[in-house]
Amino acid sequence: MLKTLGAQVGEFKKDSFLTPVFMVLEVLMETIIPLMMASIIDNGVEAGSIRHIFFMGFMMIVAAGFSLFAGAMGGRYGARASTGFARNLRRTMYENIQTFSFSNIDRFSTAGLVTRLTTDVTNLQNAYQMILRMCVRAPISLVCAMFMAFFISPRLATIYLIAVVILGVILAFLTVKAHHYFSQVFPKYDDLNASVQENVSAIRVVKAYVREDYEKKKFTDASKSLYHMFIKAESVIAFNSPVMQITVYSCIIAISWLGAKMIVGGTLTTGEMMSLLTYCMNIMMSLMMLSMIFVMITMSIASAQRICEVINETSDITNPAHPEYTVADGSIEFSHVTFRYNQNSAKPVLDDITLSIKAGETIGIIGGTGSSKSSLVNLISRLYDVSDGAILVGGKDVRSYDLDTLRNQVAVVLQNNVLFSGTIYENLRWGDKNATDEECRRACRLACADEFIERFPDGYDTYIEQGGTNVSGGQKQRLCIARALLKKPKILILDDSTSAVDTATDAKIRRAFAEEIPDTTRLIIAQRISSVQNADRIIVLNNGVLDGFGTHEELLATNEIYRDVYESQTQGSGDFDEGGAA
Repeated sequence: MLKTLGAQVGEFKKDSFLTPVFMVLEVLMETIIPLMMASIIDNGVEAGSIRHIFFMGFMMIVAAGFSLFAGAMGGRYGARASTGFARNLRRTMYENIQTFSFSNIDRFSTAGLVTRLTTDVTNLQNAYQMILRMCVRAPISLVCAMFMAFFISPRLATIYLIAVVILGVILAFLTVKAHHYFSQVFPKYDDLNASVQENVSAIRVVKAYVREDYEKKKFTDASKSLYHMFIKAESVIAFNSPVMQITVYSCIIAISWLGAKMIVGGTLTTGEMMSLLTYCMNIMMSLMMLSMIFVMITMSIASAQRICEVINETSDITNPAHPEYTVADGSIEFSHVTFRYNQNSAKPVLDDITLSIKAGETIGIIGGTGSSKSSLVNLISRLYDVSDGAILVGGKDVRSYDLDTLRNQVAVVLQNNVLFSGTIYENLRWGDKNATDEECRRACRLACADEFIERFPDGYDTYIEQGGTNVSGGQKQRLCIARALLKKPKILILDDSTSAVDTATDAKIRRAFAEEIPDTTRLIIAQRISSVQNADRIIVLNNGVLDGFGTHEELLATNEIYRDVYESQTQGSGDFDEGGAA
Protein backbone atom coordinates (compact mmCIF):
# COMPACT_ATOMS: atom_id res chain seq x y z
CA MET A 1 0.00 0.00 0.00
CA LEU A 2 2.78 2.45 0.91
CA LYS A 3 4.51 1.80 -2.41
CA THR A 4 1.27 2.46 -4.31
CA LEU A 5 0.60 5.70 -2.46
CA GLY A 6 4.24 6.83 -2.55
CA ALA A 7 4.24 6.63 -6.34
CA GLN A 8 1.48 9.28 -6.40
CA VAL A 9 3.69 11.94 -4.80
CA GLY A 10 5.22 12.34 -8.27
CA GLU A 11 6.38 15.83 -9.14
CA PHE A 12 5.70 17.06 -5.59
CA LYS A 13 8.70 15.27 -4.06
CA LYS A 14 10.53 18.61 -3.64
CA ASP A 15 7.59 20.12 -1.74
CA SER A 16 7.26 16.94 0.33
CA PHE A 17 10.97 17.21 1.25
CA LEU A 18 11.04 20.95 2.03
CA THR A 19 7.97 20.81 4.28
CA PRO A 20 9.59 18.70 7.03
CA VAL A 21 12.88 20.64 6.63
CA PHE A 22 11.12 23.90 7.51
CA MET A 23 9.21 22.15 10.29
CA VAL A 24 12.50 21.03 11.84
CA LEU A 25 13.88 24.58 11.62
CA GLU A 26 10.75 25.92 13.29
CA VAL A 27 11.07 23.41 16.14
CA LEU A 28 14.76 24.22 16.67
CA MET A 29 13.96 27.92 17.05
CA GLU A 30 11.14 27.15 19.47
CA THR A 31 13.52 24.94 21.49
CA ILE A 32 16.13 27.70 21.80
CA ILE A 33 13.67 30.37 22.98
CA PRO A 34 13.05 28.87 26.49
CA LEU A 35 16.82 28.74 27.07
CA MET A 36 17.04 32.44 26.18
CA MET A 37 14.16 33.16 28.54
CA ALA A 38 15.94 31.28 31.37
CA SER A 39 19.10 33.29 30.66
CA ILE A 40 17.14 36.55 30.89
CA ILE A 41 15.77 35.55 34.31
CA ASP A 42 18.98 34.13 35.77
CA ASN A 43 21.64 36.36 34.18
CA GLY A 44 19.59 39.46 33.49
CA VAL A 45 16.80 40.02 36.03
CA GLU A 46 18.47 38.40 39.05
CA ALA A 47 21.93 39.77 38.13
CA GLY A 48 20.50 43.22 37.34
CA SER A 49 22.04 43.35 33.85
CA ILE A 50 19.87 45.48 31.56
CA ARG A 51 22.30 44.98 28.70
CA HIS A 52 21.96 41.21 28.91
CA ILE A 53 18.17 41.51 29.02
CA PHE A 54 18.12 43.66 25.86
CA PHE A 55 20.57 41.44 24.00
CA MET A 56 18.76 38.17 24.82
CA GLY A 57 15.42 39.84 24.15
CA PHE A 58 16.62 40.86 20.68
CA MET A 59 17.88 37.32 20.03
CA MET A 60 14.48 35.93 21.12
CA ILE A 61 12.76 38.22 18.60
CA VAL A 62 15.12 37.06 15.84
CA ALA A 63 14.53 33.40 16.76
CA ALA A 64 10.76 33.95 16.90
CA GLY A 65 10.81 35.68 13.50
CA PHE A 66 12.82 32.87 11.94
CA SER A 67 10.45 30.35 13.52
CA LEU A 68 7.48 32.23 12.04
CA PHE A 69 9.09 32.26 8.58
CA ALA A 70 9.92 28.54 8.77
CA GLY A 71 6.37 27.73 9.89
CA ALA A 72 4.85 29.77 7.06
CA MET A 73 7.08 28.16 4.44
CA GLY A 74 6.36 24.72 5.87
CA GLY A 75 2.64 25.44 5.60
CA ARG A 76 3.00 26.64 2.02
CA TYR A 77 5.02 23.66 0.80
CA GLY A 78 2.85 21.27 2.81
CA ALA A 79 -0.31 22.61 1.17
CA ARG A 80 1.23 22.22 -2.30
CA ALA A 81 2.46 18.71 -1.55
CA SER A 82 -0.84 17.48 -0.08
CA THR A 83 -3.11 19.00 -2.73
CA GLY A 84 -0.80 17.75 -5.47
CA PHE A 85 -0.79 14.30 -3.90
CA ALA A 86 -4.60 14.34 -3.83
CA ARG A 87 -4.74 15.48 -7.46
CA ASN A 88 -2.48 12.64 -8.53
CA LEU A 89 -4.53 10.12 -6.58
CA ARG A 90 -7.76 11.24 -8.27
CA ARG A 91 -6.14 11.32 -11.70
CA THR A 92 -4.55 7.88 -11.33
CA MET A 93 -7.78 6.33 -10.08
CA TYR A 94 -9.84 7.97 -12.80
CA GLU A 95 -7.44 6.98 -15.55
CA ASN A 96 -7.31 3.40 -14.27
CA ILE A 97 -11.10 3.24 -14.12
CA GLN A 98 -11.15 4.13 -17.83
CA THR A 99 -9.16 0.96 -18.55
CA PHE A 100 -11.56 -1.29 -16.65
CA SER A 101 -13.49 -3.93 -18.51
CA PHE A 102 -17.16 -4.40 -17.68
CA SER A 103 -16.20 -7.23 -15.31
CA ASN A 104 -13.86 -4.88 -13.41
CA ILE A 105 -16.53 -2.22 -13.16
CA ASP A 106 -18.98 -4.82 -11.86
CA ARG A 107 -16.75 -5.27 -8.78
CA PHE A 108 -17.19 -1.64 -7.71
CA SER A 109 -20.46 0.20 -7.31
CA THR A 110 -20.77 3.62 -8.97
CA ALA A 111 -21.40 5.22 -5.58
CA GLY A 112 -18.36 3.40 -4.17
CA LEU A 113 -16.09 4.78 -6.88
CA VAL A 114 -17.45 8.31 -6.32
CA THR A 115 -16.78 8.03 -2.57
CA ARG A 116 -13.23 6.86 -3.24
CA LEU A 117 -12.60 9.77 -5.63
CA THR A 118 -13.98 12.36 -3.19
CA THR A 119 -14.27 11.54 0.53
CA ASP A 120 -11.46 8.99 0.66
CA VAL A 121 -9.03 11.19 -1.29
CA THR A 122 -9.84 14.18 0.95
CA ASN A 123 -9.11 12.07 4.04
CA LEU A 124 -5.78 11.02 2.57
CA GLN A 125 -4.96 14.61 1.54
CA ASN A 126 -5.50 15.85 5.11
CA ALA A 127 -3.54 12.93 6.53
CA TYR A 128 -0.61 13.54 4.16
CA GLN A 129 -0.38 17.19 5.17
CA MET A 130 -0.53 16.17 8.83
CA ILE A 131 2.25 13.63 8.25
CA LEU A 132 4.51 16.15 6.48
CA ARG A 133 3.97 18.88 9.04
CA MET A 134 2.69 17.63 12.40
CA CYS A 135 4.11 14.12 12.15
CA VAL A 136 7.56 15.68 11.68
CA ARG A 137 7.11 18.64 13.98
CA ALA A 138 5.61 16.75 16.94
CA PRO A 139 8.26 14.01 17.33
CA ILE A 140 11.15 16.44 16.70
CA SER A 141 9.69 18.92 19.16
CA LEU A 142 9.16 16.10 21.65
CA VAL A 143 12.73 14.83 21.31
CA CYS A 144 14.29 18.31 21.44
CA ALA A 145 12.23 19.35 24.46
CA MET A 146 12.97 16.05 26.18
CA PHE A 147 16.70 16.45 25.49
CA MET A 148 16.74 19.98 26.88
CA ALA A 149 14.72 18.90 29.90
CA PHE A 150 17.22 16.13 30.67
CA PHE A 151 20.03 18.63 30.10
CA ILE A 152 18.54 20.97 32.73
CA SER A 153 17.32 18.34 35.26
CA PRO A 154 17.37 14.58 34.57
CA ARG A 155 15.31 13.99 37.70
CA LEU A 156 12.38 16.16 36.59
CA ALA A 157 12.67 15.08 32.94
CA THR A 158 12.02 11.48 34.02
CA ILE A 159 8.41 12.56 34.71
CA TYR A 160 8.03 13.45 31.01
CA LEU A 161 9.51 10.15 29.91
CA ILE A 162 7.09 8.13 32.04
CA ALA A 163 4.15 10.19 30.71
CA VAL A 164 5.23 9.66 27.09
CA VAL A 165 5.47 5.89 27.51
CA ILE A 166 2.06 5.64 29.18
CA LEU A 167 0.41 7.77 26.52
CA GLY A 168 2.10 5.83 23.72
CA VAL A 169 0.60 2.56 24.98
CA ILE A 170 -2.87 4.10 25.37
CA LEU A 171 -2.80 5.70 21.91
CA ALA A 172 -1.70 2.43 20.29
CA PHE A 173 -4.64 0.64 21.90
CA LEU A 174 -7.13 3.32 20.82
CA THR A 175 -5.74 3.31 17.25
CA VAL A 176 -6.30 -0.41 16.77
CA LYS A 177 -9.77 -0.18 18.29
CA ALA A 178 -10.85 2.84 16.23
CA HIS A 179 -9.51 1.47 12.93
CA HIS A 180 -11.89 -1.48 13.23
CA TYR A 181 -14.84 0.92 13.18
CA PHE A 182 -13.48 3.32 10.56
CA SER A 183 -12.93 0.42 8.15
CA GLN A 184 -16.70 -0.16 8.35
CA VAL A 185 -17.67 3.51 8.09
CA PHE A 186 -16.71 4.13 4.46
CA PRO A 187 -18.80 1.29 2.96
CA LYS A 188 -21.69 3.01 4.78
CA TYR A 189 -20.75 6.18 2.90
CA ASP A 190 -21.10 4.16 -0.31
CA ASP A 191 -24.64 3.16 0.67
CA LEU A 192 -25.55 6.76 1.48
CA ASN A 193 -24.13 8.07 -1.80
CA ALA A 194 -25.93 5.32 -3.69
CA SER A 195 -29.23 6.36 -2.11
CA VAL A 196 -28.69 10.02 -3.02
CA GLN A 197 -27.47 9.28 -6.54
CA GLU A 198 -30.37 6.98 -7.33
CA ASN A 199 -32.94 9.40 -5.94
CA VAL A 200 -31.60 12.47 -7.77
CA SER A 201 -31.14 10.71 -11.12
CA ALA A 202 -34.63 9.21 -10.95
CA ILE A 203 -36.40 12.15 -9.28
CA ARG A 204 -39.07 12.30 -12.00
CA VAL A 205 -40.01 8.68 -11.37
CA VAL A 206 -40.02 9.25 -7.60
CA LYS A 207 -42.45 12.14 -7.98
CA ALA A 208 -44.58 10.37 -10.58
CA TYR A 209 -45.16 7.46 -8.19
CA VAL A 210 -45.37 9.69 -5.08
CA ARG A 211 -42.52 7.76 -3.42
CA GLU A 212 -40.91 10.70 -1.64
CA ASP A 213 -41.68 9.26 1.80
CA TYR A 214 -40.18 5.90 0.85
CA GLU A 215 -37.03 7.56 -0.48
CA LYS A 216 -36.77 9.74 2.63
CA LYS A 217 -36.96 6.64 4.81
CA LYS A 218 -34.33 4.86 2.73
CA PHE A 219 -32.01 7.87 3.00
CA THR A 220 -32.70 8.20 6.73
CA ASP A 221 -31.88 4.55 7.32
CA ALA A 222 -28.59 4.84 5.41
CA SER A 223 -27.73 8.07 7.22
CA LYS A 224 -28.64 6.57 10.61
CA SER A 225 -26.45 3.53 9.96
CA LEU A 226 -23.53 5.84 9.16
CA TYR A 227 -24.32 7.92 12.26
CA HIS A 228 -24.26 4.92 14.60
CA MET A 229 -21.00 3.64 13.12
CA PHE A 230 -19.36 7.05 13.56
CA ILE A 231 -20.66 7.20 17.14
CA LYS A 232 -18.87 3.93 17.89
CA ALA A 233 -15.64 5.15 16.27
CA GLU A 234 -15.76 8.58 17.90
CA SER A 235 -16.58 7.02 21.28
CA VAL A 236 -13.21 5.30 21.14
CA ILE A 237 -11.44 8.45 19.94
CA ALA A 238 -13.12 10.51 22.68
CA PHE A 239 -10.93 8.85 25.32
CA ASN A 240 -7.94 10.52 23.73
CA SER A 241 -8.64 14.05 24.97
CA PRO A 242 -9.30 13.34 28.69
CA VAL A 243 -6.28 11.02 28.86
CA MET A 244 -4.13 13.77 27.36
CA GLN A 245 -5.49 16.42 29.73
CA ILE A 246 -4.94 14.26 32.80
CA THR A 247 -1.37 13.57 31.72
CA VAL A 248 -0.59 17.24 30.97
CA TYR A 249 -1.89 18.58 34.28
CA SER A 250 -0.36 15.72 36.24
CA CYS A 251 3.05 16.56 34.75
CA ILE A 252 2.65 20.27 35.49
CA ILE A 253 1.67 19.58 39.11
CA ALA A 254 4.49 17.07 39.64
CA ILE A 255 7.12 19.37 38.10
CA SER A 256 5.87 22.41 40.01
CA TRP A 257 5.93 20.52 43.32
CA LEU A 258 9.30 18.84 42.85
CA GLY A 259 10.80 21.88 41.12
CA ALA A 260 9.83 24.18 43.99
CA LYS A 261 11.56 21.87 46.46
CA MET A 262 14.67 21.77 44.29
CA ILE A 263 14.76 25.60 44.05
CA VAL A 264 14.57 25.83 47.82
CA GLY A 265 17.32 23.18 48.05
CA GLY A 266 19.47 25.20 45.65
CA THR A 267 19.76 22.48 42.98
CA LEU A 268 17.55 24.35 40.46
CA THR A 269 17.32 28.02 39.49
CA THR A 270 14.12 29.95 38.88
CA GLY A 271 14.98 30.40 35.22
CA GLU A 272 15.58 26.68 34.79
CA MET A 273 12.24 26.01 36.45
CA MET A 274 10.51 28.34 33.99
CA SER A 275 12.28 26.61 31.08
CA LEU A 276 11.22 23.18 32.34
CA LEU A 277 7.59 24.29 32.54
CA THR A 278 7.87 25.64 28.99
CA TYR A 279 9.40 22.38 27.80
CA CYS A 280 6.65 20.56 29.65
CA MET A 281 4.07 22.42 27.60
CA ASN A 282 6.08 21.75 24.42
CA ILE A 283 6.16 18.05 25.17
CA MET A 284 2.48 17.93 26.03
CA MET A 285 1.55 19.95 22.95
CA SER A 286 3.62 17.54 20.86
CA LEU A 287 1.71 14.67 22.39
CA MET A 288 -1.58 16.44 21.63
CA MET A 289 -0.46 16.83 18.01
CA LEU A 290 0.46 13.15 17.87
CA SER A 291 -2.99 12.26 19.18
CA MET A 292 -4.58 14.37 16.42
CA ILE A 293 -2.34 12.66 13.89
CA PHE A 294 -3.39 9.29 15.26
CA VAL A 295 -7.06 10.16 14.74
CA MET A 296 -6.43 11.36 11.17
CA ILE A 297 -4.23 8.43 10.23
CA THR A 298 -6.69 5.95 11.76
CA MET A 299 -9.39 7.33 9.48
CA SER A 300 -7.09 7.59 6.46
CA ILE A 301 -5.83 3.99 6.65
CA ALA A 302 -9.30 2.72 5.76
CA SER A 303 -9.50 5.30 2.94
CA ALA A 304 -6.01 4.41 1.72
CA GLN A 305 -6.93 0.73 1.45
CA ARG A 306 -10.03 1.56 -0.59
CA ILE A 307 -8.06 3.88 -2.91
CA CYS A 308 -5.32 1.30 -3.44
CA GLU A 309 -7.97 -1.27 -4.39
CA VAL A 310 -8.93 0.92 -7.36
CA ILE A 311 -5.36 1.90 -8.32
CA ASN A 312 -4.09 -1.68 -8.15
CA GLU A 313 -7.07 -3.18 -9.96
CA THR A 314 -5.88 -4.43 -13.33
CA SER A 315 -8.18 -4.80 -16.28
CA ASP A 316 -9.25 -8.33 -17.11
CA ILE A 317 -9.02 -7.36 -20.78
CA THR A 318 -5.70 -6.14 -22.15
CA ASN A 319 -3.96 -5.80 -25.49
CA PRO A 320 -1.96 -8.79 -26.75
CA ALA A 321 1.83 -8.54 -27.04
CA HIS A 322 1.71 -7.98 -30.81
CA PRO A 323 -1.79 -6.71 -31.64
CA GLU A 324 -3.46 -6.50 -35.03
CA TYR A 325 -4.29 -2.96 -36.13
CA THR A 326 -6.49 -3.67 -39.15
CA VAL A 327 -9.97 -5.19 -39.20
CA ALA A 328 -10.46 -6.67 -42.67
CA ASP A 329 -14.27 -6.68 -42.74
CA GLY A 330 -17.37 -7.07 -40.59
CA SER A 331 -17.65 -10.85 -40.72
CA ILE A 332 -18.30 -12.50 -37.33
CA GLU A 333 -17.85 -16.08 -36.27
CA PHE A 334 -18.72 -17.65 -32.90
CA SER A 335 -16.87 -20.93 -32.40
CA HIS A 336 -18.18 -22.99 -29.46
CA VAL A 337 -18.44 -19.88 -27.29
CA THR A 338 -19.25 -20.32 -23.61
CA PHE A 339 -19.42 -17.35 -21.27
CA ARG A 340 -19.77 -16.85 -17.51
CA TYR A 341 -19.81 -13.55 -15.65
CA ASN A 342 -18.46 -15.40 -12.64
CA GLN A 343 -15.96 -18.07 -13.59
CA ASN A 344 -17.05 -20.16 -10.60
CA SER A 345 -20.68 -20.29 -11.73
CA ALA A 346 -21.91 -23.79 -12.51
CA LYS A 347 -24.35 -22.64 -15.23
CA PRO A 348 -22.92 -20.46 -18.04
CA VAL A 349 -24.70 -17.36 -19.33
CA LEU A 350 -24.02 -18.46 -22.93
CA ASP A 351 -23.51 -22.14 -23.65
CA ASP A 352 -21.64 -23.51 -26.69
CA ILE A 353 -22.72 -20.88 -29.24
CA THR A 354 -21.56 -21.59 -32.80
CA LEU A 355 -22.64 -19.44 -35.75
CA SER A 356 -21.19 -17.54 -38.70
CA ILE A 357 -22.20 -14.09 -40.00
CA LYS A 358 -21.02 -12.66 -43.32
CA ALA A 359 -19.84 -9.08 -43.72
CA GLY A 360 -22.67 -6.72 -44.63
CA GLU A 361 -25.45 -9.00 -43.36
CA THR A 362 -28.31 -7.74 -41.25
CA ILE A 363 -28.85 -10.12 -38.35
CA GLY A 364 -31.80 -9.98 -35.99
CA ILE A 365 -31.48 -11.27 -32.44
CA ILE A 366 -34.52 -12.09 -30.38
CA GLY A 367 -35.09 -13.89 -27.11
CA GLY A 368 -36.91 -13.63 -23.83
CA THR A 369 -35.78 -11.42 -20.97
CA GLY A 370 -32.63 -12.95 -19.51
CA SER A 371 -31.84 -15.03 -22.59
CA SER A 372 -28.38 -13.31 -22.83
CA LYS A 373 -28.92 -11.29 -26.00
CA SER A 374 -26.86 -8.34 -24.69
CA SER A 375 -24.19 -10.68 -23.33
CA LEU A 376 -23.80 -12.19 -26.81
CA VAL A 377 -23.08 -8.87 -28.55
CA ASN A 378 -20.92 -7.51 -25.70
CA LEU A 379 -18.41 -10.26 -26.46
CA ILE A 380 -17.86 -9.01 -30.02
CA SER A 381 -16.13 -5.76 -28.99
CA ARG A 382 -14.45 -7.43 -25.98
CA LEU A 383 -16.45 -5.61 -23.36
CA TYR A 384 -16.21 -9.06 -21.79
CA ASP A 385 -13.99 -11.98 -22.80
CA VAL A 386 -15.28 -15.46 -23.57
CA SER A 387 -14.78 -18.19 -20.96
CA ASP A 388 -14.31 -20.89 -23.62
CA GLY A 389 -14.22 -20.95 -27.41
CA ALA A 390 -13.38 -18.02 -29.67
CA ILE A 391 -14.99 -15.11 -31.51
CA LEU A 392 -13.54 -14.06 -34.86
CA VAL A 393 -14.08 -10.65 -36.46
CA GLY A 394 -12.69 -10.13 -39.94
CA GLY A 395 -11.32 -13.68 -39.80
CA LYS A 396 -9.18 -13.07 -36.68
CA ASP A 397 -9.74 -13.76 -32.99
CA VAL A 398 -10.96 -10.58 -31.27
CA ARG A 399 -8.30 -11.17 -28.59
CA SER A 400 -5.59 -10.63 -31.20
CA TYR A 401 -6.69 -7.05 -32.01
CA ASP A 402 -5.60 -3.79 -30.47
CA LEU A 403 -8.57 -2.86 -28.25
CA ASP A 404 -9.00 0.65 -29.64
CA THR A 405 -8.81 -0.65 -33.22
CA LEU A 406 -11.46 -3.29 -32.57
CA ARG A 407 -13.83 -1.01 -30.70
CA ASN A 408 -13.51 1.74 -33.30
CA GLN A 409 -14.79 -0.75 -35.88
CA VAL A 410 -17.63 -2.04 -33.68
CA ALA A 411 -20.20 0.63 -32.89
CA VAL A 412 -22.58 -0.27 -30.08
CA VAL A 413 -25.83 1.45 -29.19
CA LEU A 414 -26.42 -0.03 -25.76
CA GLN A 415 -29.76 -0.84 -24.18
CA ASN A 416 -29.37 2.06 -21.73
CA ASN A 417 -28.85 5.10 -23.93
CA VAL A 418 -26.57 7.74 -22.43
CA LEU A 419 -26.17 11.34 -23.56
CA PHE A 420 -23.75 13.76 -21.94
CA SER A 421 -24.24 17.39 -20.99
CA GLY A 422 -23.34 19.53 -24.00
CA THR A 423 -24.76 20.44 -27.40
CA ILE A 424 -26.15 17.91 -29.86
CA TYR A 425 -23.05 18.45 -32.03
CA GLU A 426 -20.79 17.68 -29.06
CA ASN A 427 -22.71 14.50 -28.27
CA LEU A 428 -22.61 13.35 -31.89
CA ARG A 429 -18.85 13.86 -32.08
CA TRP A 430 -18.34 11.18 -29.49
CA GLY A 431 -18.61 8.96 -32.56
CA ASP A 432 -15.98 10.92 -34.48
CA LYS A 433 -14.35 13.94 -32.85
CA ASN A 434 -13.29 15.26 -36.26
CA ALA A 435 -16.71 14.92 -37.92
CA THR A 436 -17.86 17.95 -39.90
CA ASP A 437 -21.27 19.56 -39.36
CA GLU A 438 -22.49 18.02 -42.61
CA GLU A 439 -21.37 14.52 -41.54
CA CYS A 440 -23.20 14.97 -38.23
CA ARG A 441 -26.38 16.06 -40.02
CA ARG A 442 -26.14 13.14 -42.47
CA ALA A 443 -25.83 10.65 -39.59
CA CYS A 444 -28.90 12.21 -38.01
CA ARG A 445 -30.83 11.86 -41.27
CA LEU A 446 -29.98 8.14 -41.38
CA ALA A 447 -31.13 7.77 -37.76
CA CYS A 448 -34.29 9.83 -38.43
CA ALA A 449 -33.16 12.31 -35.78
CA ASP A 450 -33.03 15.34 -38.10
CA GLU A 451 -36.80 15.77 -38.06
CA PHE A 452 -36.98 16.65 -34.34
CA ILE A 453 -33.58 18.39 -34.12
CA GLU A 454 -34.59 20.94 -36.75
CA ARG A 455 -37.68 21.79 -34.70
CA PHE A 456 -35.51 22.90 -31.79
CA PRO A 457 -34.92 26.69 -31.72
CA ASP A 458 -31.13 26.17 -31.58
CA GLY A 459 -31.10 23.15 -33.89
CA TYR A 460 -27.90 21.14 -33.59
CA ASP A 461 -26.57 23.61 -31.03
CA THR A 462 -29.36 22.69 -28.62
CA TYR A 463 -27.93 22.00 -25.17
CA ILE A 464 -28.55 18.50 -23.85
CA GLU A 465 -28.91 18.29 -20.09
CA GLN A 466 -26.97 15.66 -18.14
CA GLY A 467 -28.35 12.23 -18.97
CA GLY A 468 -30.45 13.66 -21.81
CA THR A 469 -33.31 14.60 -19.49
CA ASN A 470 -34.61 17.32 -21.84
CA VAL A 471 -35.24 14.92 -24.76
CA SER A 472 -37.66 12.00 -25.00
CA GLY A 473 -36.66 8.33 -24.91
CA GLY A 474 -37.15 7.93 -28.65
CA GLN A 475 -35.17 11.10 -29.43
CA LYS A 476 -32.37 9.94 -27.18
CA GLN A 477 -32.25 6.57 -28.95
CA ARG A 478 -32.04 8.17 -32.39
CA LEU A 479 -29.25 10.53 -31.28
CA CYS A 480 -27.30 7.55 -29.94
CA ILE A 481 -27.77 5.70 -33.24
CA ALA A 482 -26.53 8.75 -35.16
CA ARG A 483 -23.52 8.97 -32.85
CA ALA A 484 -22.68 5.32 -33.55
CA LEU A 485 -23.04 5.80 -37.31
CA LEU A 486 -20.44 8.59 -37.24
CA LYS A 487 -17.82 5.99 -36.33
CA LYS A 488 -18.34 4.50 -39.83
CA PRO A 489 -18.03 1.04 -38.28
CA LYS A 490 -17.68 -2.32 -39.95
CA ILE A 491 -20.10 -3.74 -37.37
CA LEU A 492 -23.11 -1.89 -35.94
CA ILE A 493 -24.89 -3.33 -32.90
CA LEU A 494 -28.31 -1.98 -31.94
CA ASP A 495 -29.22 -3.40 -28.53
CA ASP A 496 -32.99 -2.90 -28.37
CA SER A 497 -32.20 0.68 -29.33
CA THR A 498 -35.39 1.40 -31.29
CA SER A 499 -37.78 0.21 -28.59
CA ALA A 500 -38.89 3.78 -27.83
CA VAL A 501 -39.61 4.80 -31.44
CA ASP A 502 -42.78 4.10 -33.37
CA THR A 503 -42.89 1.28 -35.92
CA ALA A 504 -42.91 3.67 -38.91
CA THR A 505 -39.71 5.40 -37.72
CA ASP A 506 -38.19 2.01 -36.93
CA ALA A 507 -38.86 0.93 -40.51
CA LYS A 508 -37.31 4.15 -41.89
CA ILE A 509 -34.16 3.60 -39.85
CA ARG A 510 -33.82 0.00 -41.03
CA ARG A 511 -34.36 1.05 -44.65
CA ALA A 512 -31.73 3.82 -44.35
CA PHE A 513 -29.26 1.31 -42.97
CA ALA A 514 -29.83 -1.07 -45.87
CA GLU A 515 -29.38 1.69 -48.45
CA GLU A 516 -26.63 3.84 -46.91
CA ILE A 517 -24.34 1.38 -45.11
CA PRO A 518 -24.70 -1.87 -47.11
CA ASP A 519 -21.18 -3.09 -46.26
CA THR A 520 -21.67 -2.69 -42.50
CA THR A 521 -22.70 -5.81 -40.61
CA ARG A 522 -25.79 -4.93 -38.57
CA LEU A 523 -26.88 -6.81 -35.45
CA ILE A 524 -30.31 -5.75 -34.24
CA ILE A 525 -31.59 -6.92 -30.85
CA ALA A 526 -35.33 -6.45 -30.62
CA GLN A 527 -38.47 -7.66 -28.88
CA ARG A 528 -40.67 -6.88 -31.89
CA ILE A 529 -40.68 -9.43 -34.68
CA SER A 530 -41.42 -6.60 -37.13
CA SER A 531 -38.02 -5.05 -36.32
CA VAL A 532 -36.09 -8.14 -37.44
CA GLN A 533 -38.28 -10.16 -39.80
CA ASN A 534 -36.73 -8.50 -42.88
CA ALA A 535 -33.19 -9.23 -41.65
CA ASP A 536 -31.03 -11.58 -43.72
CA ARG A 537 -31.10 -14.04 -40.84
CA ILE A 538 -32.38 -14.13 -37.28
CA ILE A 539 -30.81 -15.59 -34.12
CA VAL A 540 -33.22 -17.05 -31.55
CA LEU A 541 -31.77 -17.34 -28.04
CA ASN A 542 -33.40 -19.25 -25.21
CA ASN A 543 -31.75 -19.17 -21.76
CA GLY A 544 -28.28 -18.67 -23.21
CA VAL A 545 -28.60 -21.43 -25.82
CA LEU A 546 -28.82 -20.96 -29.60
CA ASP A 547 -32.33 -22.25 -30.31
CA GLY A 548 -32.55 -21.19 -33.96
CA PHE A 549 -30.68 -19.35 -36.70
CA GLY A 550 -32.16 -18.69 -40.11
CA THR A 551 -34.40 -16.48 -42.21
CA HIS A 552 -37.84 -15.40 -41.12
CA GLU A 553 -39.51 -18.02 -43.32
CA GLU A 554 -37.15 -20.80 -42.17
CA LEU A 555 -37.75 -20.06 -38.51
CA LEU A 556 -41.53 -19.91 -38.99
CA ALA A 557 -41.35 -23.37 -40.48
CA THR A 558 -38.83 -24.97 -38.10
CA ASN A 559 -38.64 -23.04 -34.81
CA GLU A 560 -41.51 -23.39 -32.39
CA ILE A 561 -40.46 -20.49 -30.15
CA TYR A 562 -40.18 -18.05 -33.06
CA ARG A 563 -43.50 -19.21 -34.54
CA ASP A 564 -45.32 -18.81 -31.21
CA VAL A 565 -43.95 -15.31 -30.70
CA TYR A 566 -44.76 -14.28 -34.28
CA GLU A 567 -48.33 -15.47 -33.97
CA SER A 568 -48.80 -13.80 -30.57
CA GLN A 569 -47.50 -10.46 -31.86
CA THR A 570 -49.28 -10.44 -35.22
CA GLN A 571 -52.57 -11.74 -33.85
CA GLY A 572 -52.66 -10.54 -30.26
CA SER A 573 -50.18 -7.65 -30.17
CA GLY A 574 -48.04 -9.52 -27.65
CA ASP A 575 -44.29 -9.23 -27.15
CA PHE A 576 -41.57 -11.80 -27.04
CA ASP A 577 -41.88 -12.60 -23.34
CA GLU A 578 -45.53 -13.48 -23.84
CA GLY A 579 -44.51 -16.16 -26.31
CA GLY A 580 -42.99 -19.53 -25.76
CA ALA A 581 -39.49 -18.48 -24.80
CA ALA A 582 -40.04 -17.64 -21.17
